[in-house]
Amino acid sequence: MEFGLFDHMDRGGATLAEDYEHRLRLAEAGEALGFTRFHITEHHGTPLSVTPSPGIFLSAMAQRTRRLRFGPLVFTLPAYQPLRLAEEISMLDQMSGGRLELGVGRGASPHELGFHGLDVAESQARYEEALRLILLVLRSAGQEVSFEGRFYKADRVPVVLAPVQLPHPPLWYGVANPAAAPWLALNNFNLVSSNGPDAMRQITDTYRAHWTGDGPMPLLGMNRHAVVAETDAEAMAIGRRAYAEWFRSFNFIWRSRAGTPHSKVFPIEFEALLEQGKAFCGSPATVRQQFYAQVKAAGCNYVLARFIFGDMRPEESLASQRLFAREVMPEFADLPAAA
Repeated sequence: MEFGLFDHMDRGGATLAEDYEHRLRLAEAGEALGFTRFHITEHHGTPLSVTPSPGIFLSAMAQRTRRLRFGPLVFTLPAYQPLRLAEEISMLDQMSGGRLELGVGRGASPHELGFHGLDVAESQARYEEALRLILLVLRSAGQEVSFEGRFYKADRVPVVLAPVQLPHPPLWYGVANPAAAPWLALNNFNLVSSNGPDAMRQITDTYRAHWTGDGPMPLLGMNRHAVVAETDAEAMAIGRRAYAEWFRSFNFIWRSRAGTPHSKVFPIEFEALLEQGKAFCGSPATVRQQFYAQVKAAGCNYVLARFIFGDMRPEESLASQRLFAREVMPEFADLPAAA
């Protein structure tokens, strides 16, 4: 069982500069406490994410940490010129000494894609074509790349940059539908899901049934809001308050435009989130019980904990992260993922 950190990078109650510093402090502390990875999102035109250019923030994280791996969940590929993004990926991997984890996707929000003048109906095809070109570039250092696609073209483009991790950094994908699992397994992707434990189990079982790779099983990650405090009451008070603010950011675009949220995986109330098995909250003893029950049901081998969300203050998130690392993680570090 491995443990990582996830952050929507949603706008907090401080200045933008203070929000960024808060996250960098969490990364530094997380590295010292034994978390292996830090994943962030990319969103546009919404307080749900203040990292519309994840690479810029991750380059700062590369300088503030030494062992912690990190990456976007995800780079929204249709919003990028693939040749340029491939160069940025190589830069980040080189600047971090080979610690980049490469999350890719088409973008979940049609409104955000529309901000970039993109046709939502083309987003899947753009994503697939961009990914092919990016992976081609990453494994072609010292050569020239030519590519002819529907959306992107390359004519004998010299590839002068290469990542440290060859042929490319580990690939990640966010998934809610088990139907996506076979393709991900066949292509050796790591995955992350915010689904409840039973729905997550459908994904992990399907993935394992189709995975034929050599070596260690890729990481099948369960993403959870997490609040740990000395008492259940204290943790619940923090969780309720911070989740309410986070949920407002999550629905920001949809409140001003027609339609319904792109994901219904998150309920309005924090108590409902707990009841659905999509969060950890309480004293260390309570969280240990929640953790074991959810991991056993989900069949995952990786847990991403979201210790910062909404208007959570640095002292709250850092204390929560520290308690989880010291009083929960050691109990489960050797827990085999239920297959």
